[in-house]
Amino acid sequence: MSETPVLDQIIKNVRVVRPHQDAMSTTGYAYALLDLGIKDGKFAQIAPNISPDTGKEVFDGKNLLGFPGVVDAHMHIGIYQPLDKDAVTETKAAAMGGVTTSLNYIRTGQYYLNKGGSYRDFFPEVLALSAGNFFVDYSYHIAPIASQHIDEIPLLFEEHGISSFKIFMFYGGYGLHGLSDQQNLFLMINKEERYDFAHFEFIMRGLTRLIEKHPEARDTISLSLHCEVAEILNAYTKIVENDSSLSGLHAYSAARPPHSEGLAICIASYLAHETNCANINLLHLSSRKAMEAALTMQTAFPHINFRREVTVGHLLLDVDTPNTIWAKVNPPIRPRADVEYLWQAVLNHQVDWIVSDHACCSAEQKRSAKDPNNIWLAKSGFGGTEYLLSGVFSEGSKRGMSYNHMAKLLSWNPSRRFGLLEKGDIAIGYDADLVLVDPNESFVVRAAESESQQGYTPFEGVELTGSVKSTFLRGNLIYNNGQVLGSPTGRYLKRPSNNRHRNLAA
Repeated sequence: MSETPVLDQIIKNVRVVRPHQDAMSTTGYAYALLDLGIKDGKFAQIAPNISPDTGKEVFDGKNLLGFPGVVDAHMHIGIYQPLDKDAVTETKAAAMGGVTTSLNYIRTGQYYLNKGGSYRDFFPEVLALSAGNFFVDYSYHIAPIASQHIDEIPLLFEEHGISSFKIFMFYGGYGLHGLSDQQNLFLMINKEERYDFAHFEFIMRGLTRLIEKHPEARDTISLSLHCEVAEILNAYTKIVENDSSLSGLHAYSAARPPHSEGLAICIASYLAHETNCANINLLHLSSRKAMEAALTMQTAFPHINFRREVTVGHLLLDVDTPNTIWAKVNPPIRPRADVEYLWQAVLNHQVDWIVSDHACCSAEQKRSAKDPNNIWLAKSGFGGTEYLLSGVFSEGSKRGMSYNHMAKLLSWNPSRRFGLLEKGDIAIGYDADLVLVDPNESFVVRAAESESQQGYTPFEGVELTGSVKSTFLRGNLIYNNGQVLGSPTGRYLKRPSNNRHRNLAA
């Protein structure tokens, strides 16, 4: 007589990869073949040989690797096309890459909603455009652009669960794509306002006050920084534009030199020290100088809880990539020596998470119709969330990176930092977000095969090993064998989420 089903679904025969397990373990939980029982969107039972009769549905994991759903902690939805449309196509791409949680940077000003004003008015509109359009769970990081936004930080946290904020350090005196002398118009702030170091200081003081008001959320309220100094970018861009020996990505990297990153990191870190701003995230570190500065500041200010981020683009591409215009991004793609230094930092556990910095920019918008090979006229940013897991898996495996370390950088660490306390692990009580990966299957990146609307990719022609076969969001199969399934079921995540798993799971 069969048992009465008590589980909504059982995913059988999964080689479970968890973020905290010893990678060398051959008999422990790390890579053991296990069944996963799911109830109400959570992992409810994890054991070998769960009886199929106890589940309403059974899915065969076919001995594939099972990673926790990827938390892509740095994305941009709605920057180059309407947010509601961008959310649909670009989170389909996320699902096909094993991403189950999308954290998106957004701000007032040009691009995004092309509006200034208060976040009290702006952010509800963002949420309305997002609702019902995400195939994965999602939340937002917000940039206080105008001085009035600093006063709105408590409102954003208390009403909308926004616990992470951002500063674009170069915006005060340099454009999104190049030289600019109209930054107040770009940022849509009053002409007497300044987006400068003083403004950054006051943002930090605002976050320190928020932590003092909400000490229970101290570990998950943080400030992220894009670290480049506008004055250095302005000066070097003028020099490089007049240097005919440099072109393409070589020129763009020289125009935004690595020491601009390093200098910005030092300034930001000292301001964090001055304001006692406890949690600082140094975003998309692209160069040896940037990483060295970040590590130096960690030593100089040990009381500041720094986190260091790199992108899959800066780990897979260099200035000699053939897809020149398509690979323009801020900070720039760097020479191979910088790429190798970043990889060594990853392997040395000096990098806290890896992201895509996904910003879908169509080919028509990306390059100038009049001068399509002109790097200075090209827009900045490109998509890549669909290649995040496979890119890290492929290159990381070649370099001896353990699967557990990958899971830590792609799921656990960003979920803890950003207050996603029900994400990031395959453990009882956590959201049943799961990615099944074939470690032996290779594929060649082709933009035509992506769900993204971008139409090109700077990763075109790159061969990656480690193919995502299936993606589950809270136990629901949203991607399987090349197809995104169903309609968007992603939920907006208020942070920090209420969950007892605040510490490392057993």
